[in-house]
Amino acid sequence: MGDVNNNPEPRGSLGAKIDLPVFRLVGDVADKLGRECYVVGGYVRDLMLGRPSKDVDFLTVGSGIEVAREVARKMRGSHLSVFKNFGTAQVKGRDIELEFVGARKESYNRDSRKPIVEDGTLADDISRRDFTVNAMALCVNAGRFGELVDMYGGEADLAAGVIRTPLDPDITFSDDPLRMMRAVRFATQLGFEIVPETFDAIRRNAQRISIISRERVMDELMKIMRSAKPSVGWVLLLRTGLLKLIFPELFALRGVEQVRGVGHKDNFYHTLAVLDNVAERSDNVWLRWAALLHDIAKPVTKRWDENAGWTFYGHNVVGAKMVPRIFRKMKFPLNDKMKYVQRLVDLHMRPIALVEDEVTDSAVRRLLFDAGDDIDDLMLLCSADITSKNREKVDRFRSNYELVKQKMAELEERDRIRNFQPPVDGLEIMATFGLGECREVGIIKERIKNAILDGEIPNDHNAARGLMIGFAAEELGLHPVDLT
Repeated sequence: MGDVNNNPEPRGSLGAKIDLPVFRLVGDVADKLGRECYVVGGYVRDLMLGRPSKDVDFLTVGSGIEVAREVARKMRGSHLSVFKNFGTAQVKGRDIELEFVGARKESYNRDSRKPIVEDGTLADDISRRDFTVNAMALCVNAGRFGELVDMYGGEADLAAGVIRTPLDPDITFSDDPLRMMRAVRFATQLGFEIVPETFDAIRRNAQRISIISRERVMDELMKIMRSAKPSVGWVLLLRTGLLKLIFPELFALRGVEQVRGVGHKDNFYHTLAVLDNVAERSDNVWLRWAALLHDIAKPVTKRWDENAGWTFYGHNVVGAKMVPRIFRKMKFPLNDKMKYVQRLVDLHMRPIALVEDEVTDSAVRRLLFDAGDDIDDLMLLCSADITSKNREKVDRFRSNYELVKQKMAELEERDRIRNFQPPVDGLEIMATFGLGECREVGIIKERIKNAILDGEIPNDHNAARGLMIGFAAEELGLHPVDLT
């Protein structure tokens, strides 16, 4: 082990990139404890690719917890967390997280992805990693600071832009089937290709994904959805055979059926085109999920009509009803995020109807009211939904969309419709007519709301109260009570 006081020059360009106080500190601690210590995994990969990364994984030959304790003691303002059951520790600084683990080797039971873990060597630990591009290590010990350990050609695979496993891919994926999802995710995030032998092994082992929890699968899907071009991941999931196992509703979208030589578009690839269109314009991952699910009910609503051809009537309504079930199965949050996606799926046909029909003030008011604060996201989704190869049709739709958006802006400024509450509420209705809670109160409220949305009266209290009194007398036989 080298003398830390010599502080030798870092080896190569990667060594220069980690020649920072935090890495020197960890190396110093490791040297004093007599431990080999390396930066490993994703941080090394991202360092080579020039990608930002704040989380650093350290591998020590021997106890990683022991090294972490001493690093935390010396790192000012840090916080130490120890996970004895896993043999790991975390040191959190102001803007960096350091993870420490001792080198280990693993063996697996076929029915579980939880390994039997034993202490191991550096070679043992590197060989158990998922892909070659994640199986490189940079030494931080003083005598070898910045030296790259690359046993499986990870550096060359990074340069070639490929994903492959260090060892036999069938064993790699059978041992831990989540690695199949990770292969797809890394290929999507990095724009890499999965090499044929690794790809074929995923296809052979796809059924093994059944032993992985939905939470872990969905975590990988969320990372795919946050990628610059998420369609890449979904196509890979289809081609590997994983899609039909983890998301059968989306799998059902693929393919084209023909009757009398008339086919419909492939709704799977149309959906992915819409998703990529949204991803180009928004980082909102839930808007991206709305794009992925906007036509999810087309397989169950598809009908052949002798006059109209292929129809998908009501697919937006049926799709909105499917969203909670899909979220529940995927272990997604059943909260406002789910309701947001459900609302966009339900409403995604409305702007298209406005574009195709005459753009009336009443229709625009109702859309503003129903969409509320989500109107801008809805319009982005609907604009992304225009994927026709007919340039003239696309230009016409986009022109009409601009007209709808202009009309929205004018009506919103004038009528304040977005998220409005009728200016006469239920309490005032009950007090005016001496009513308790009853269906008549709801009927009157609905009549006032519709009158405002249809432009019969302005959105103000006096106009709404006048309509209330007239409507209640004529239609319900109700009259204001004398409160004197």
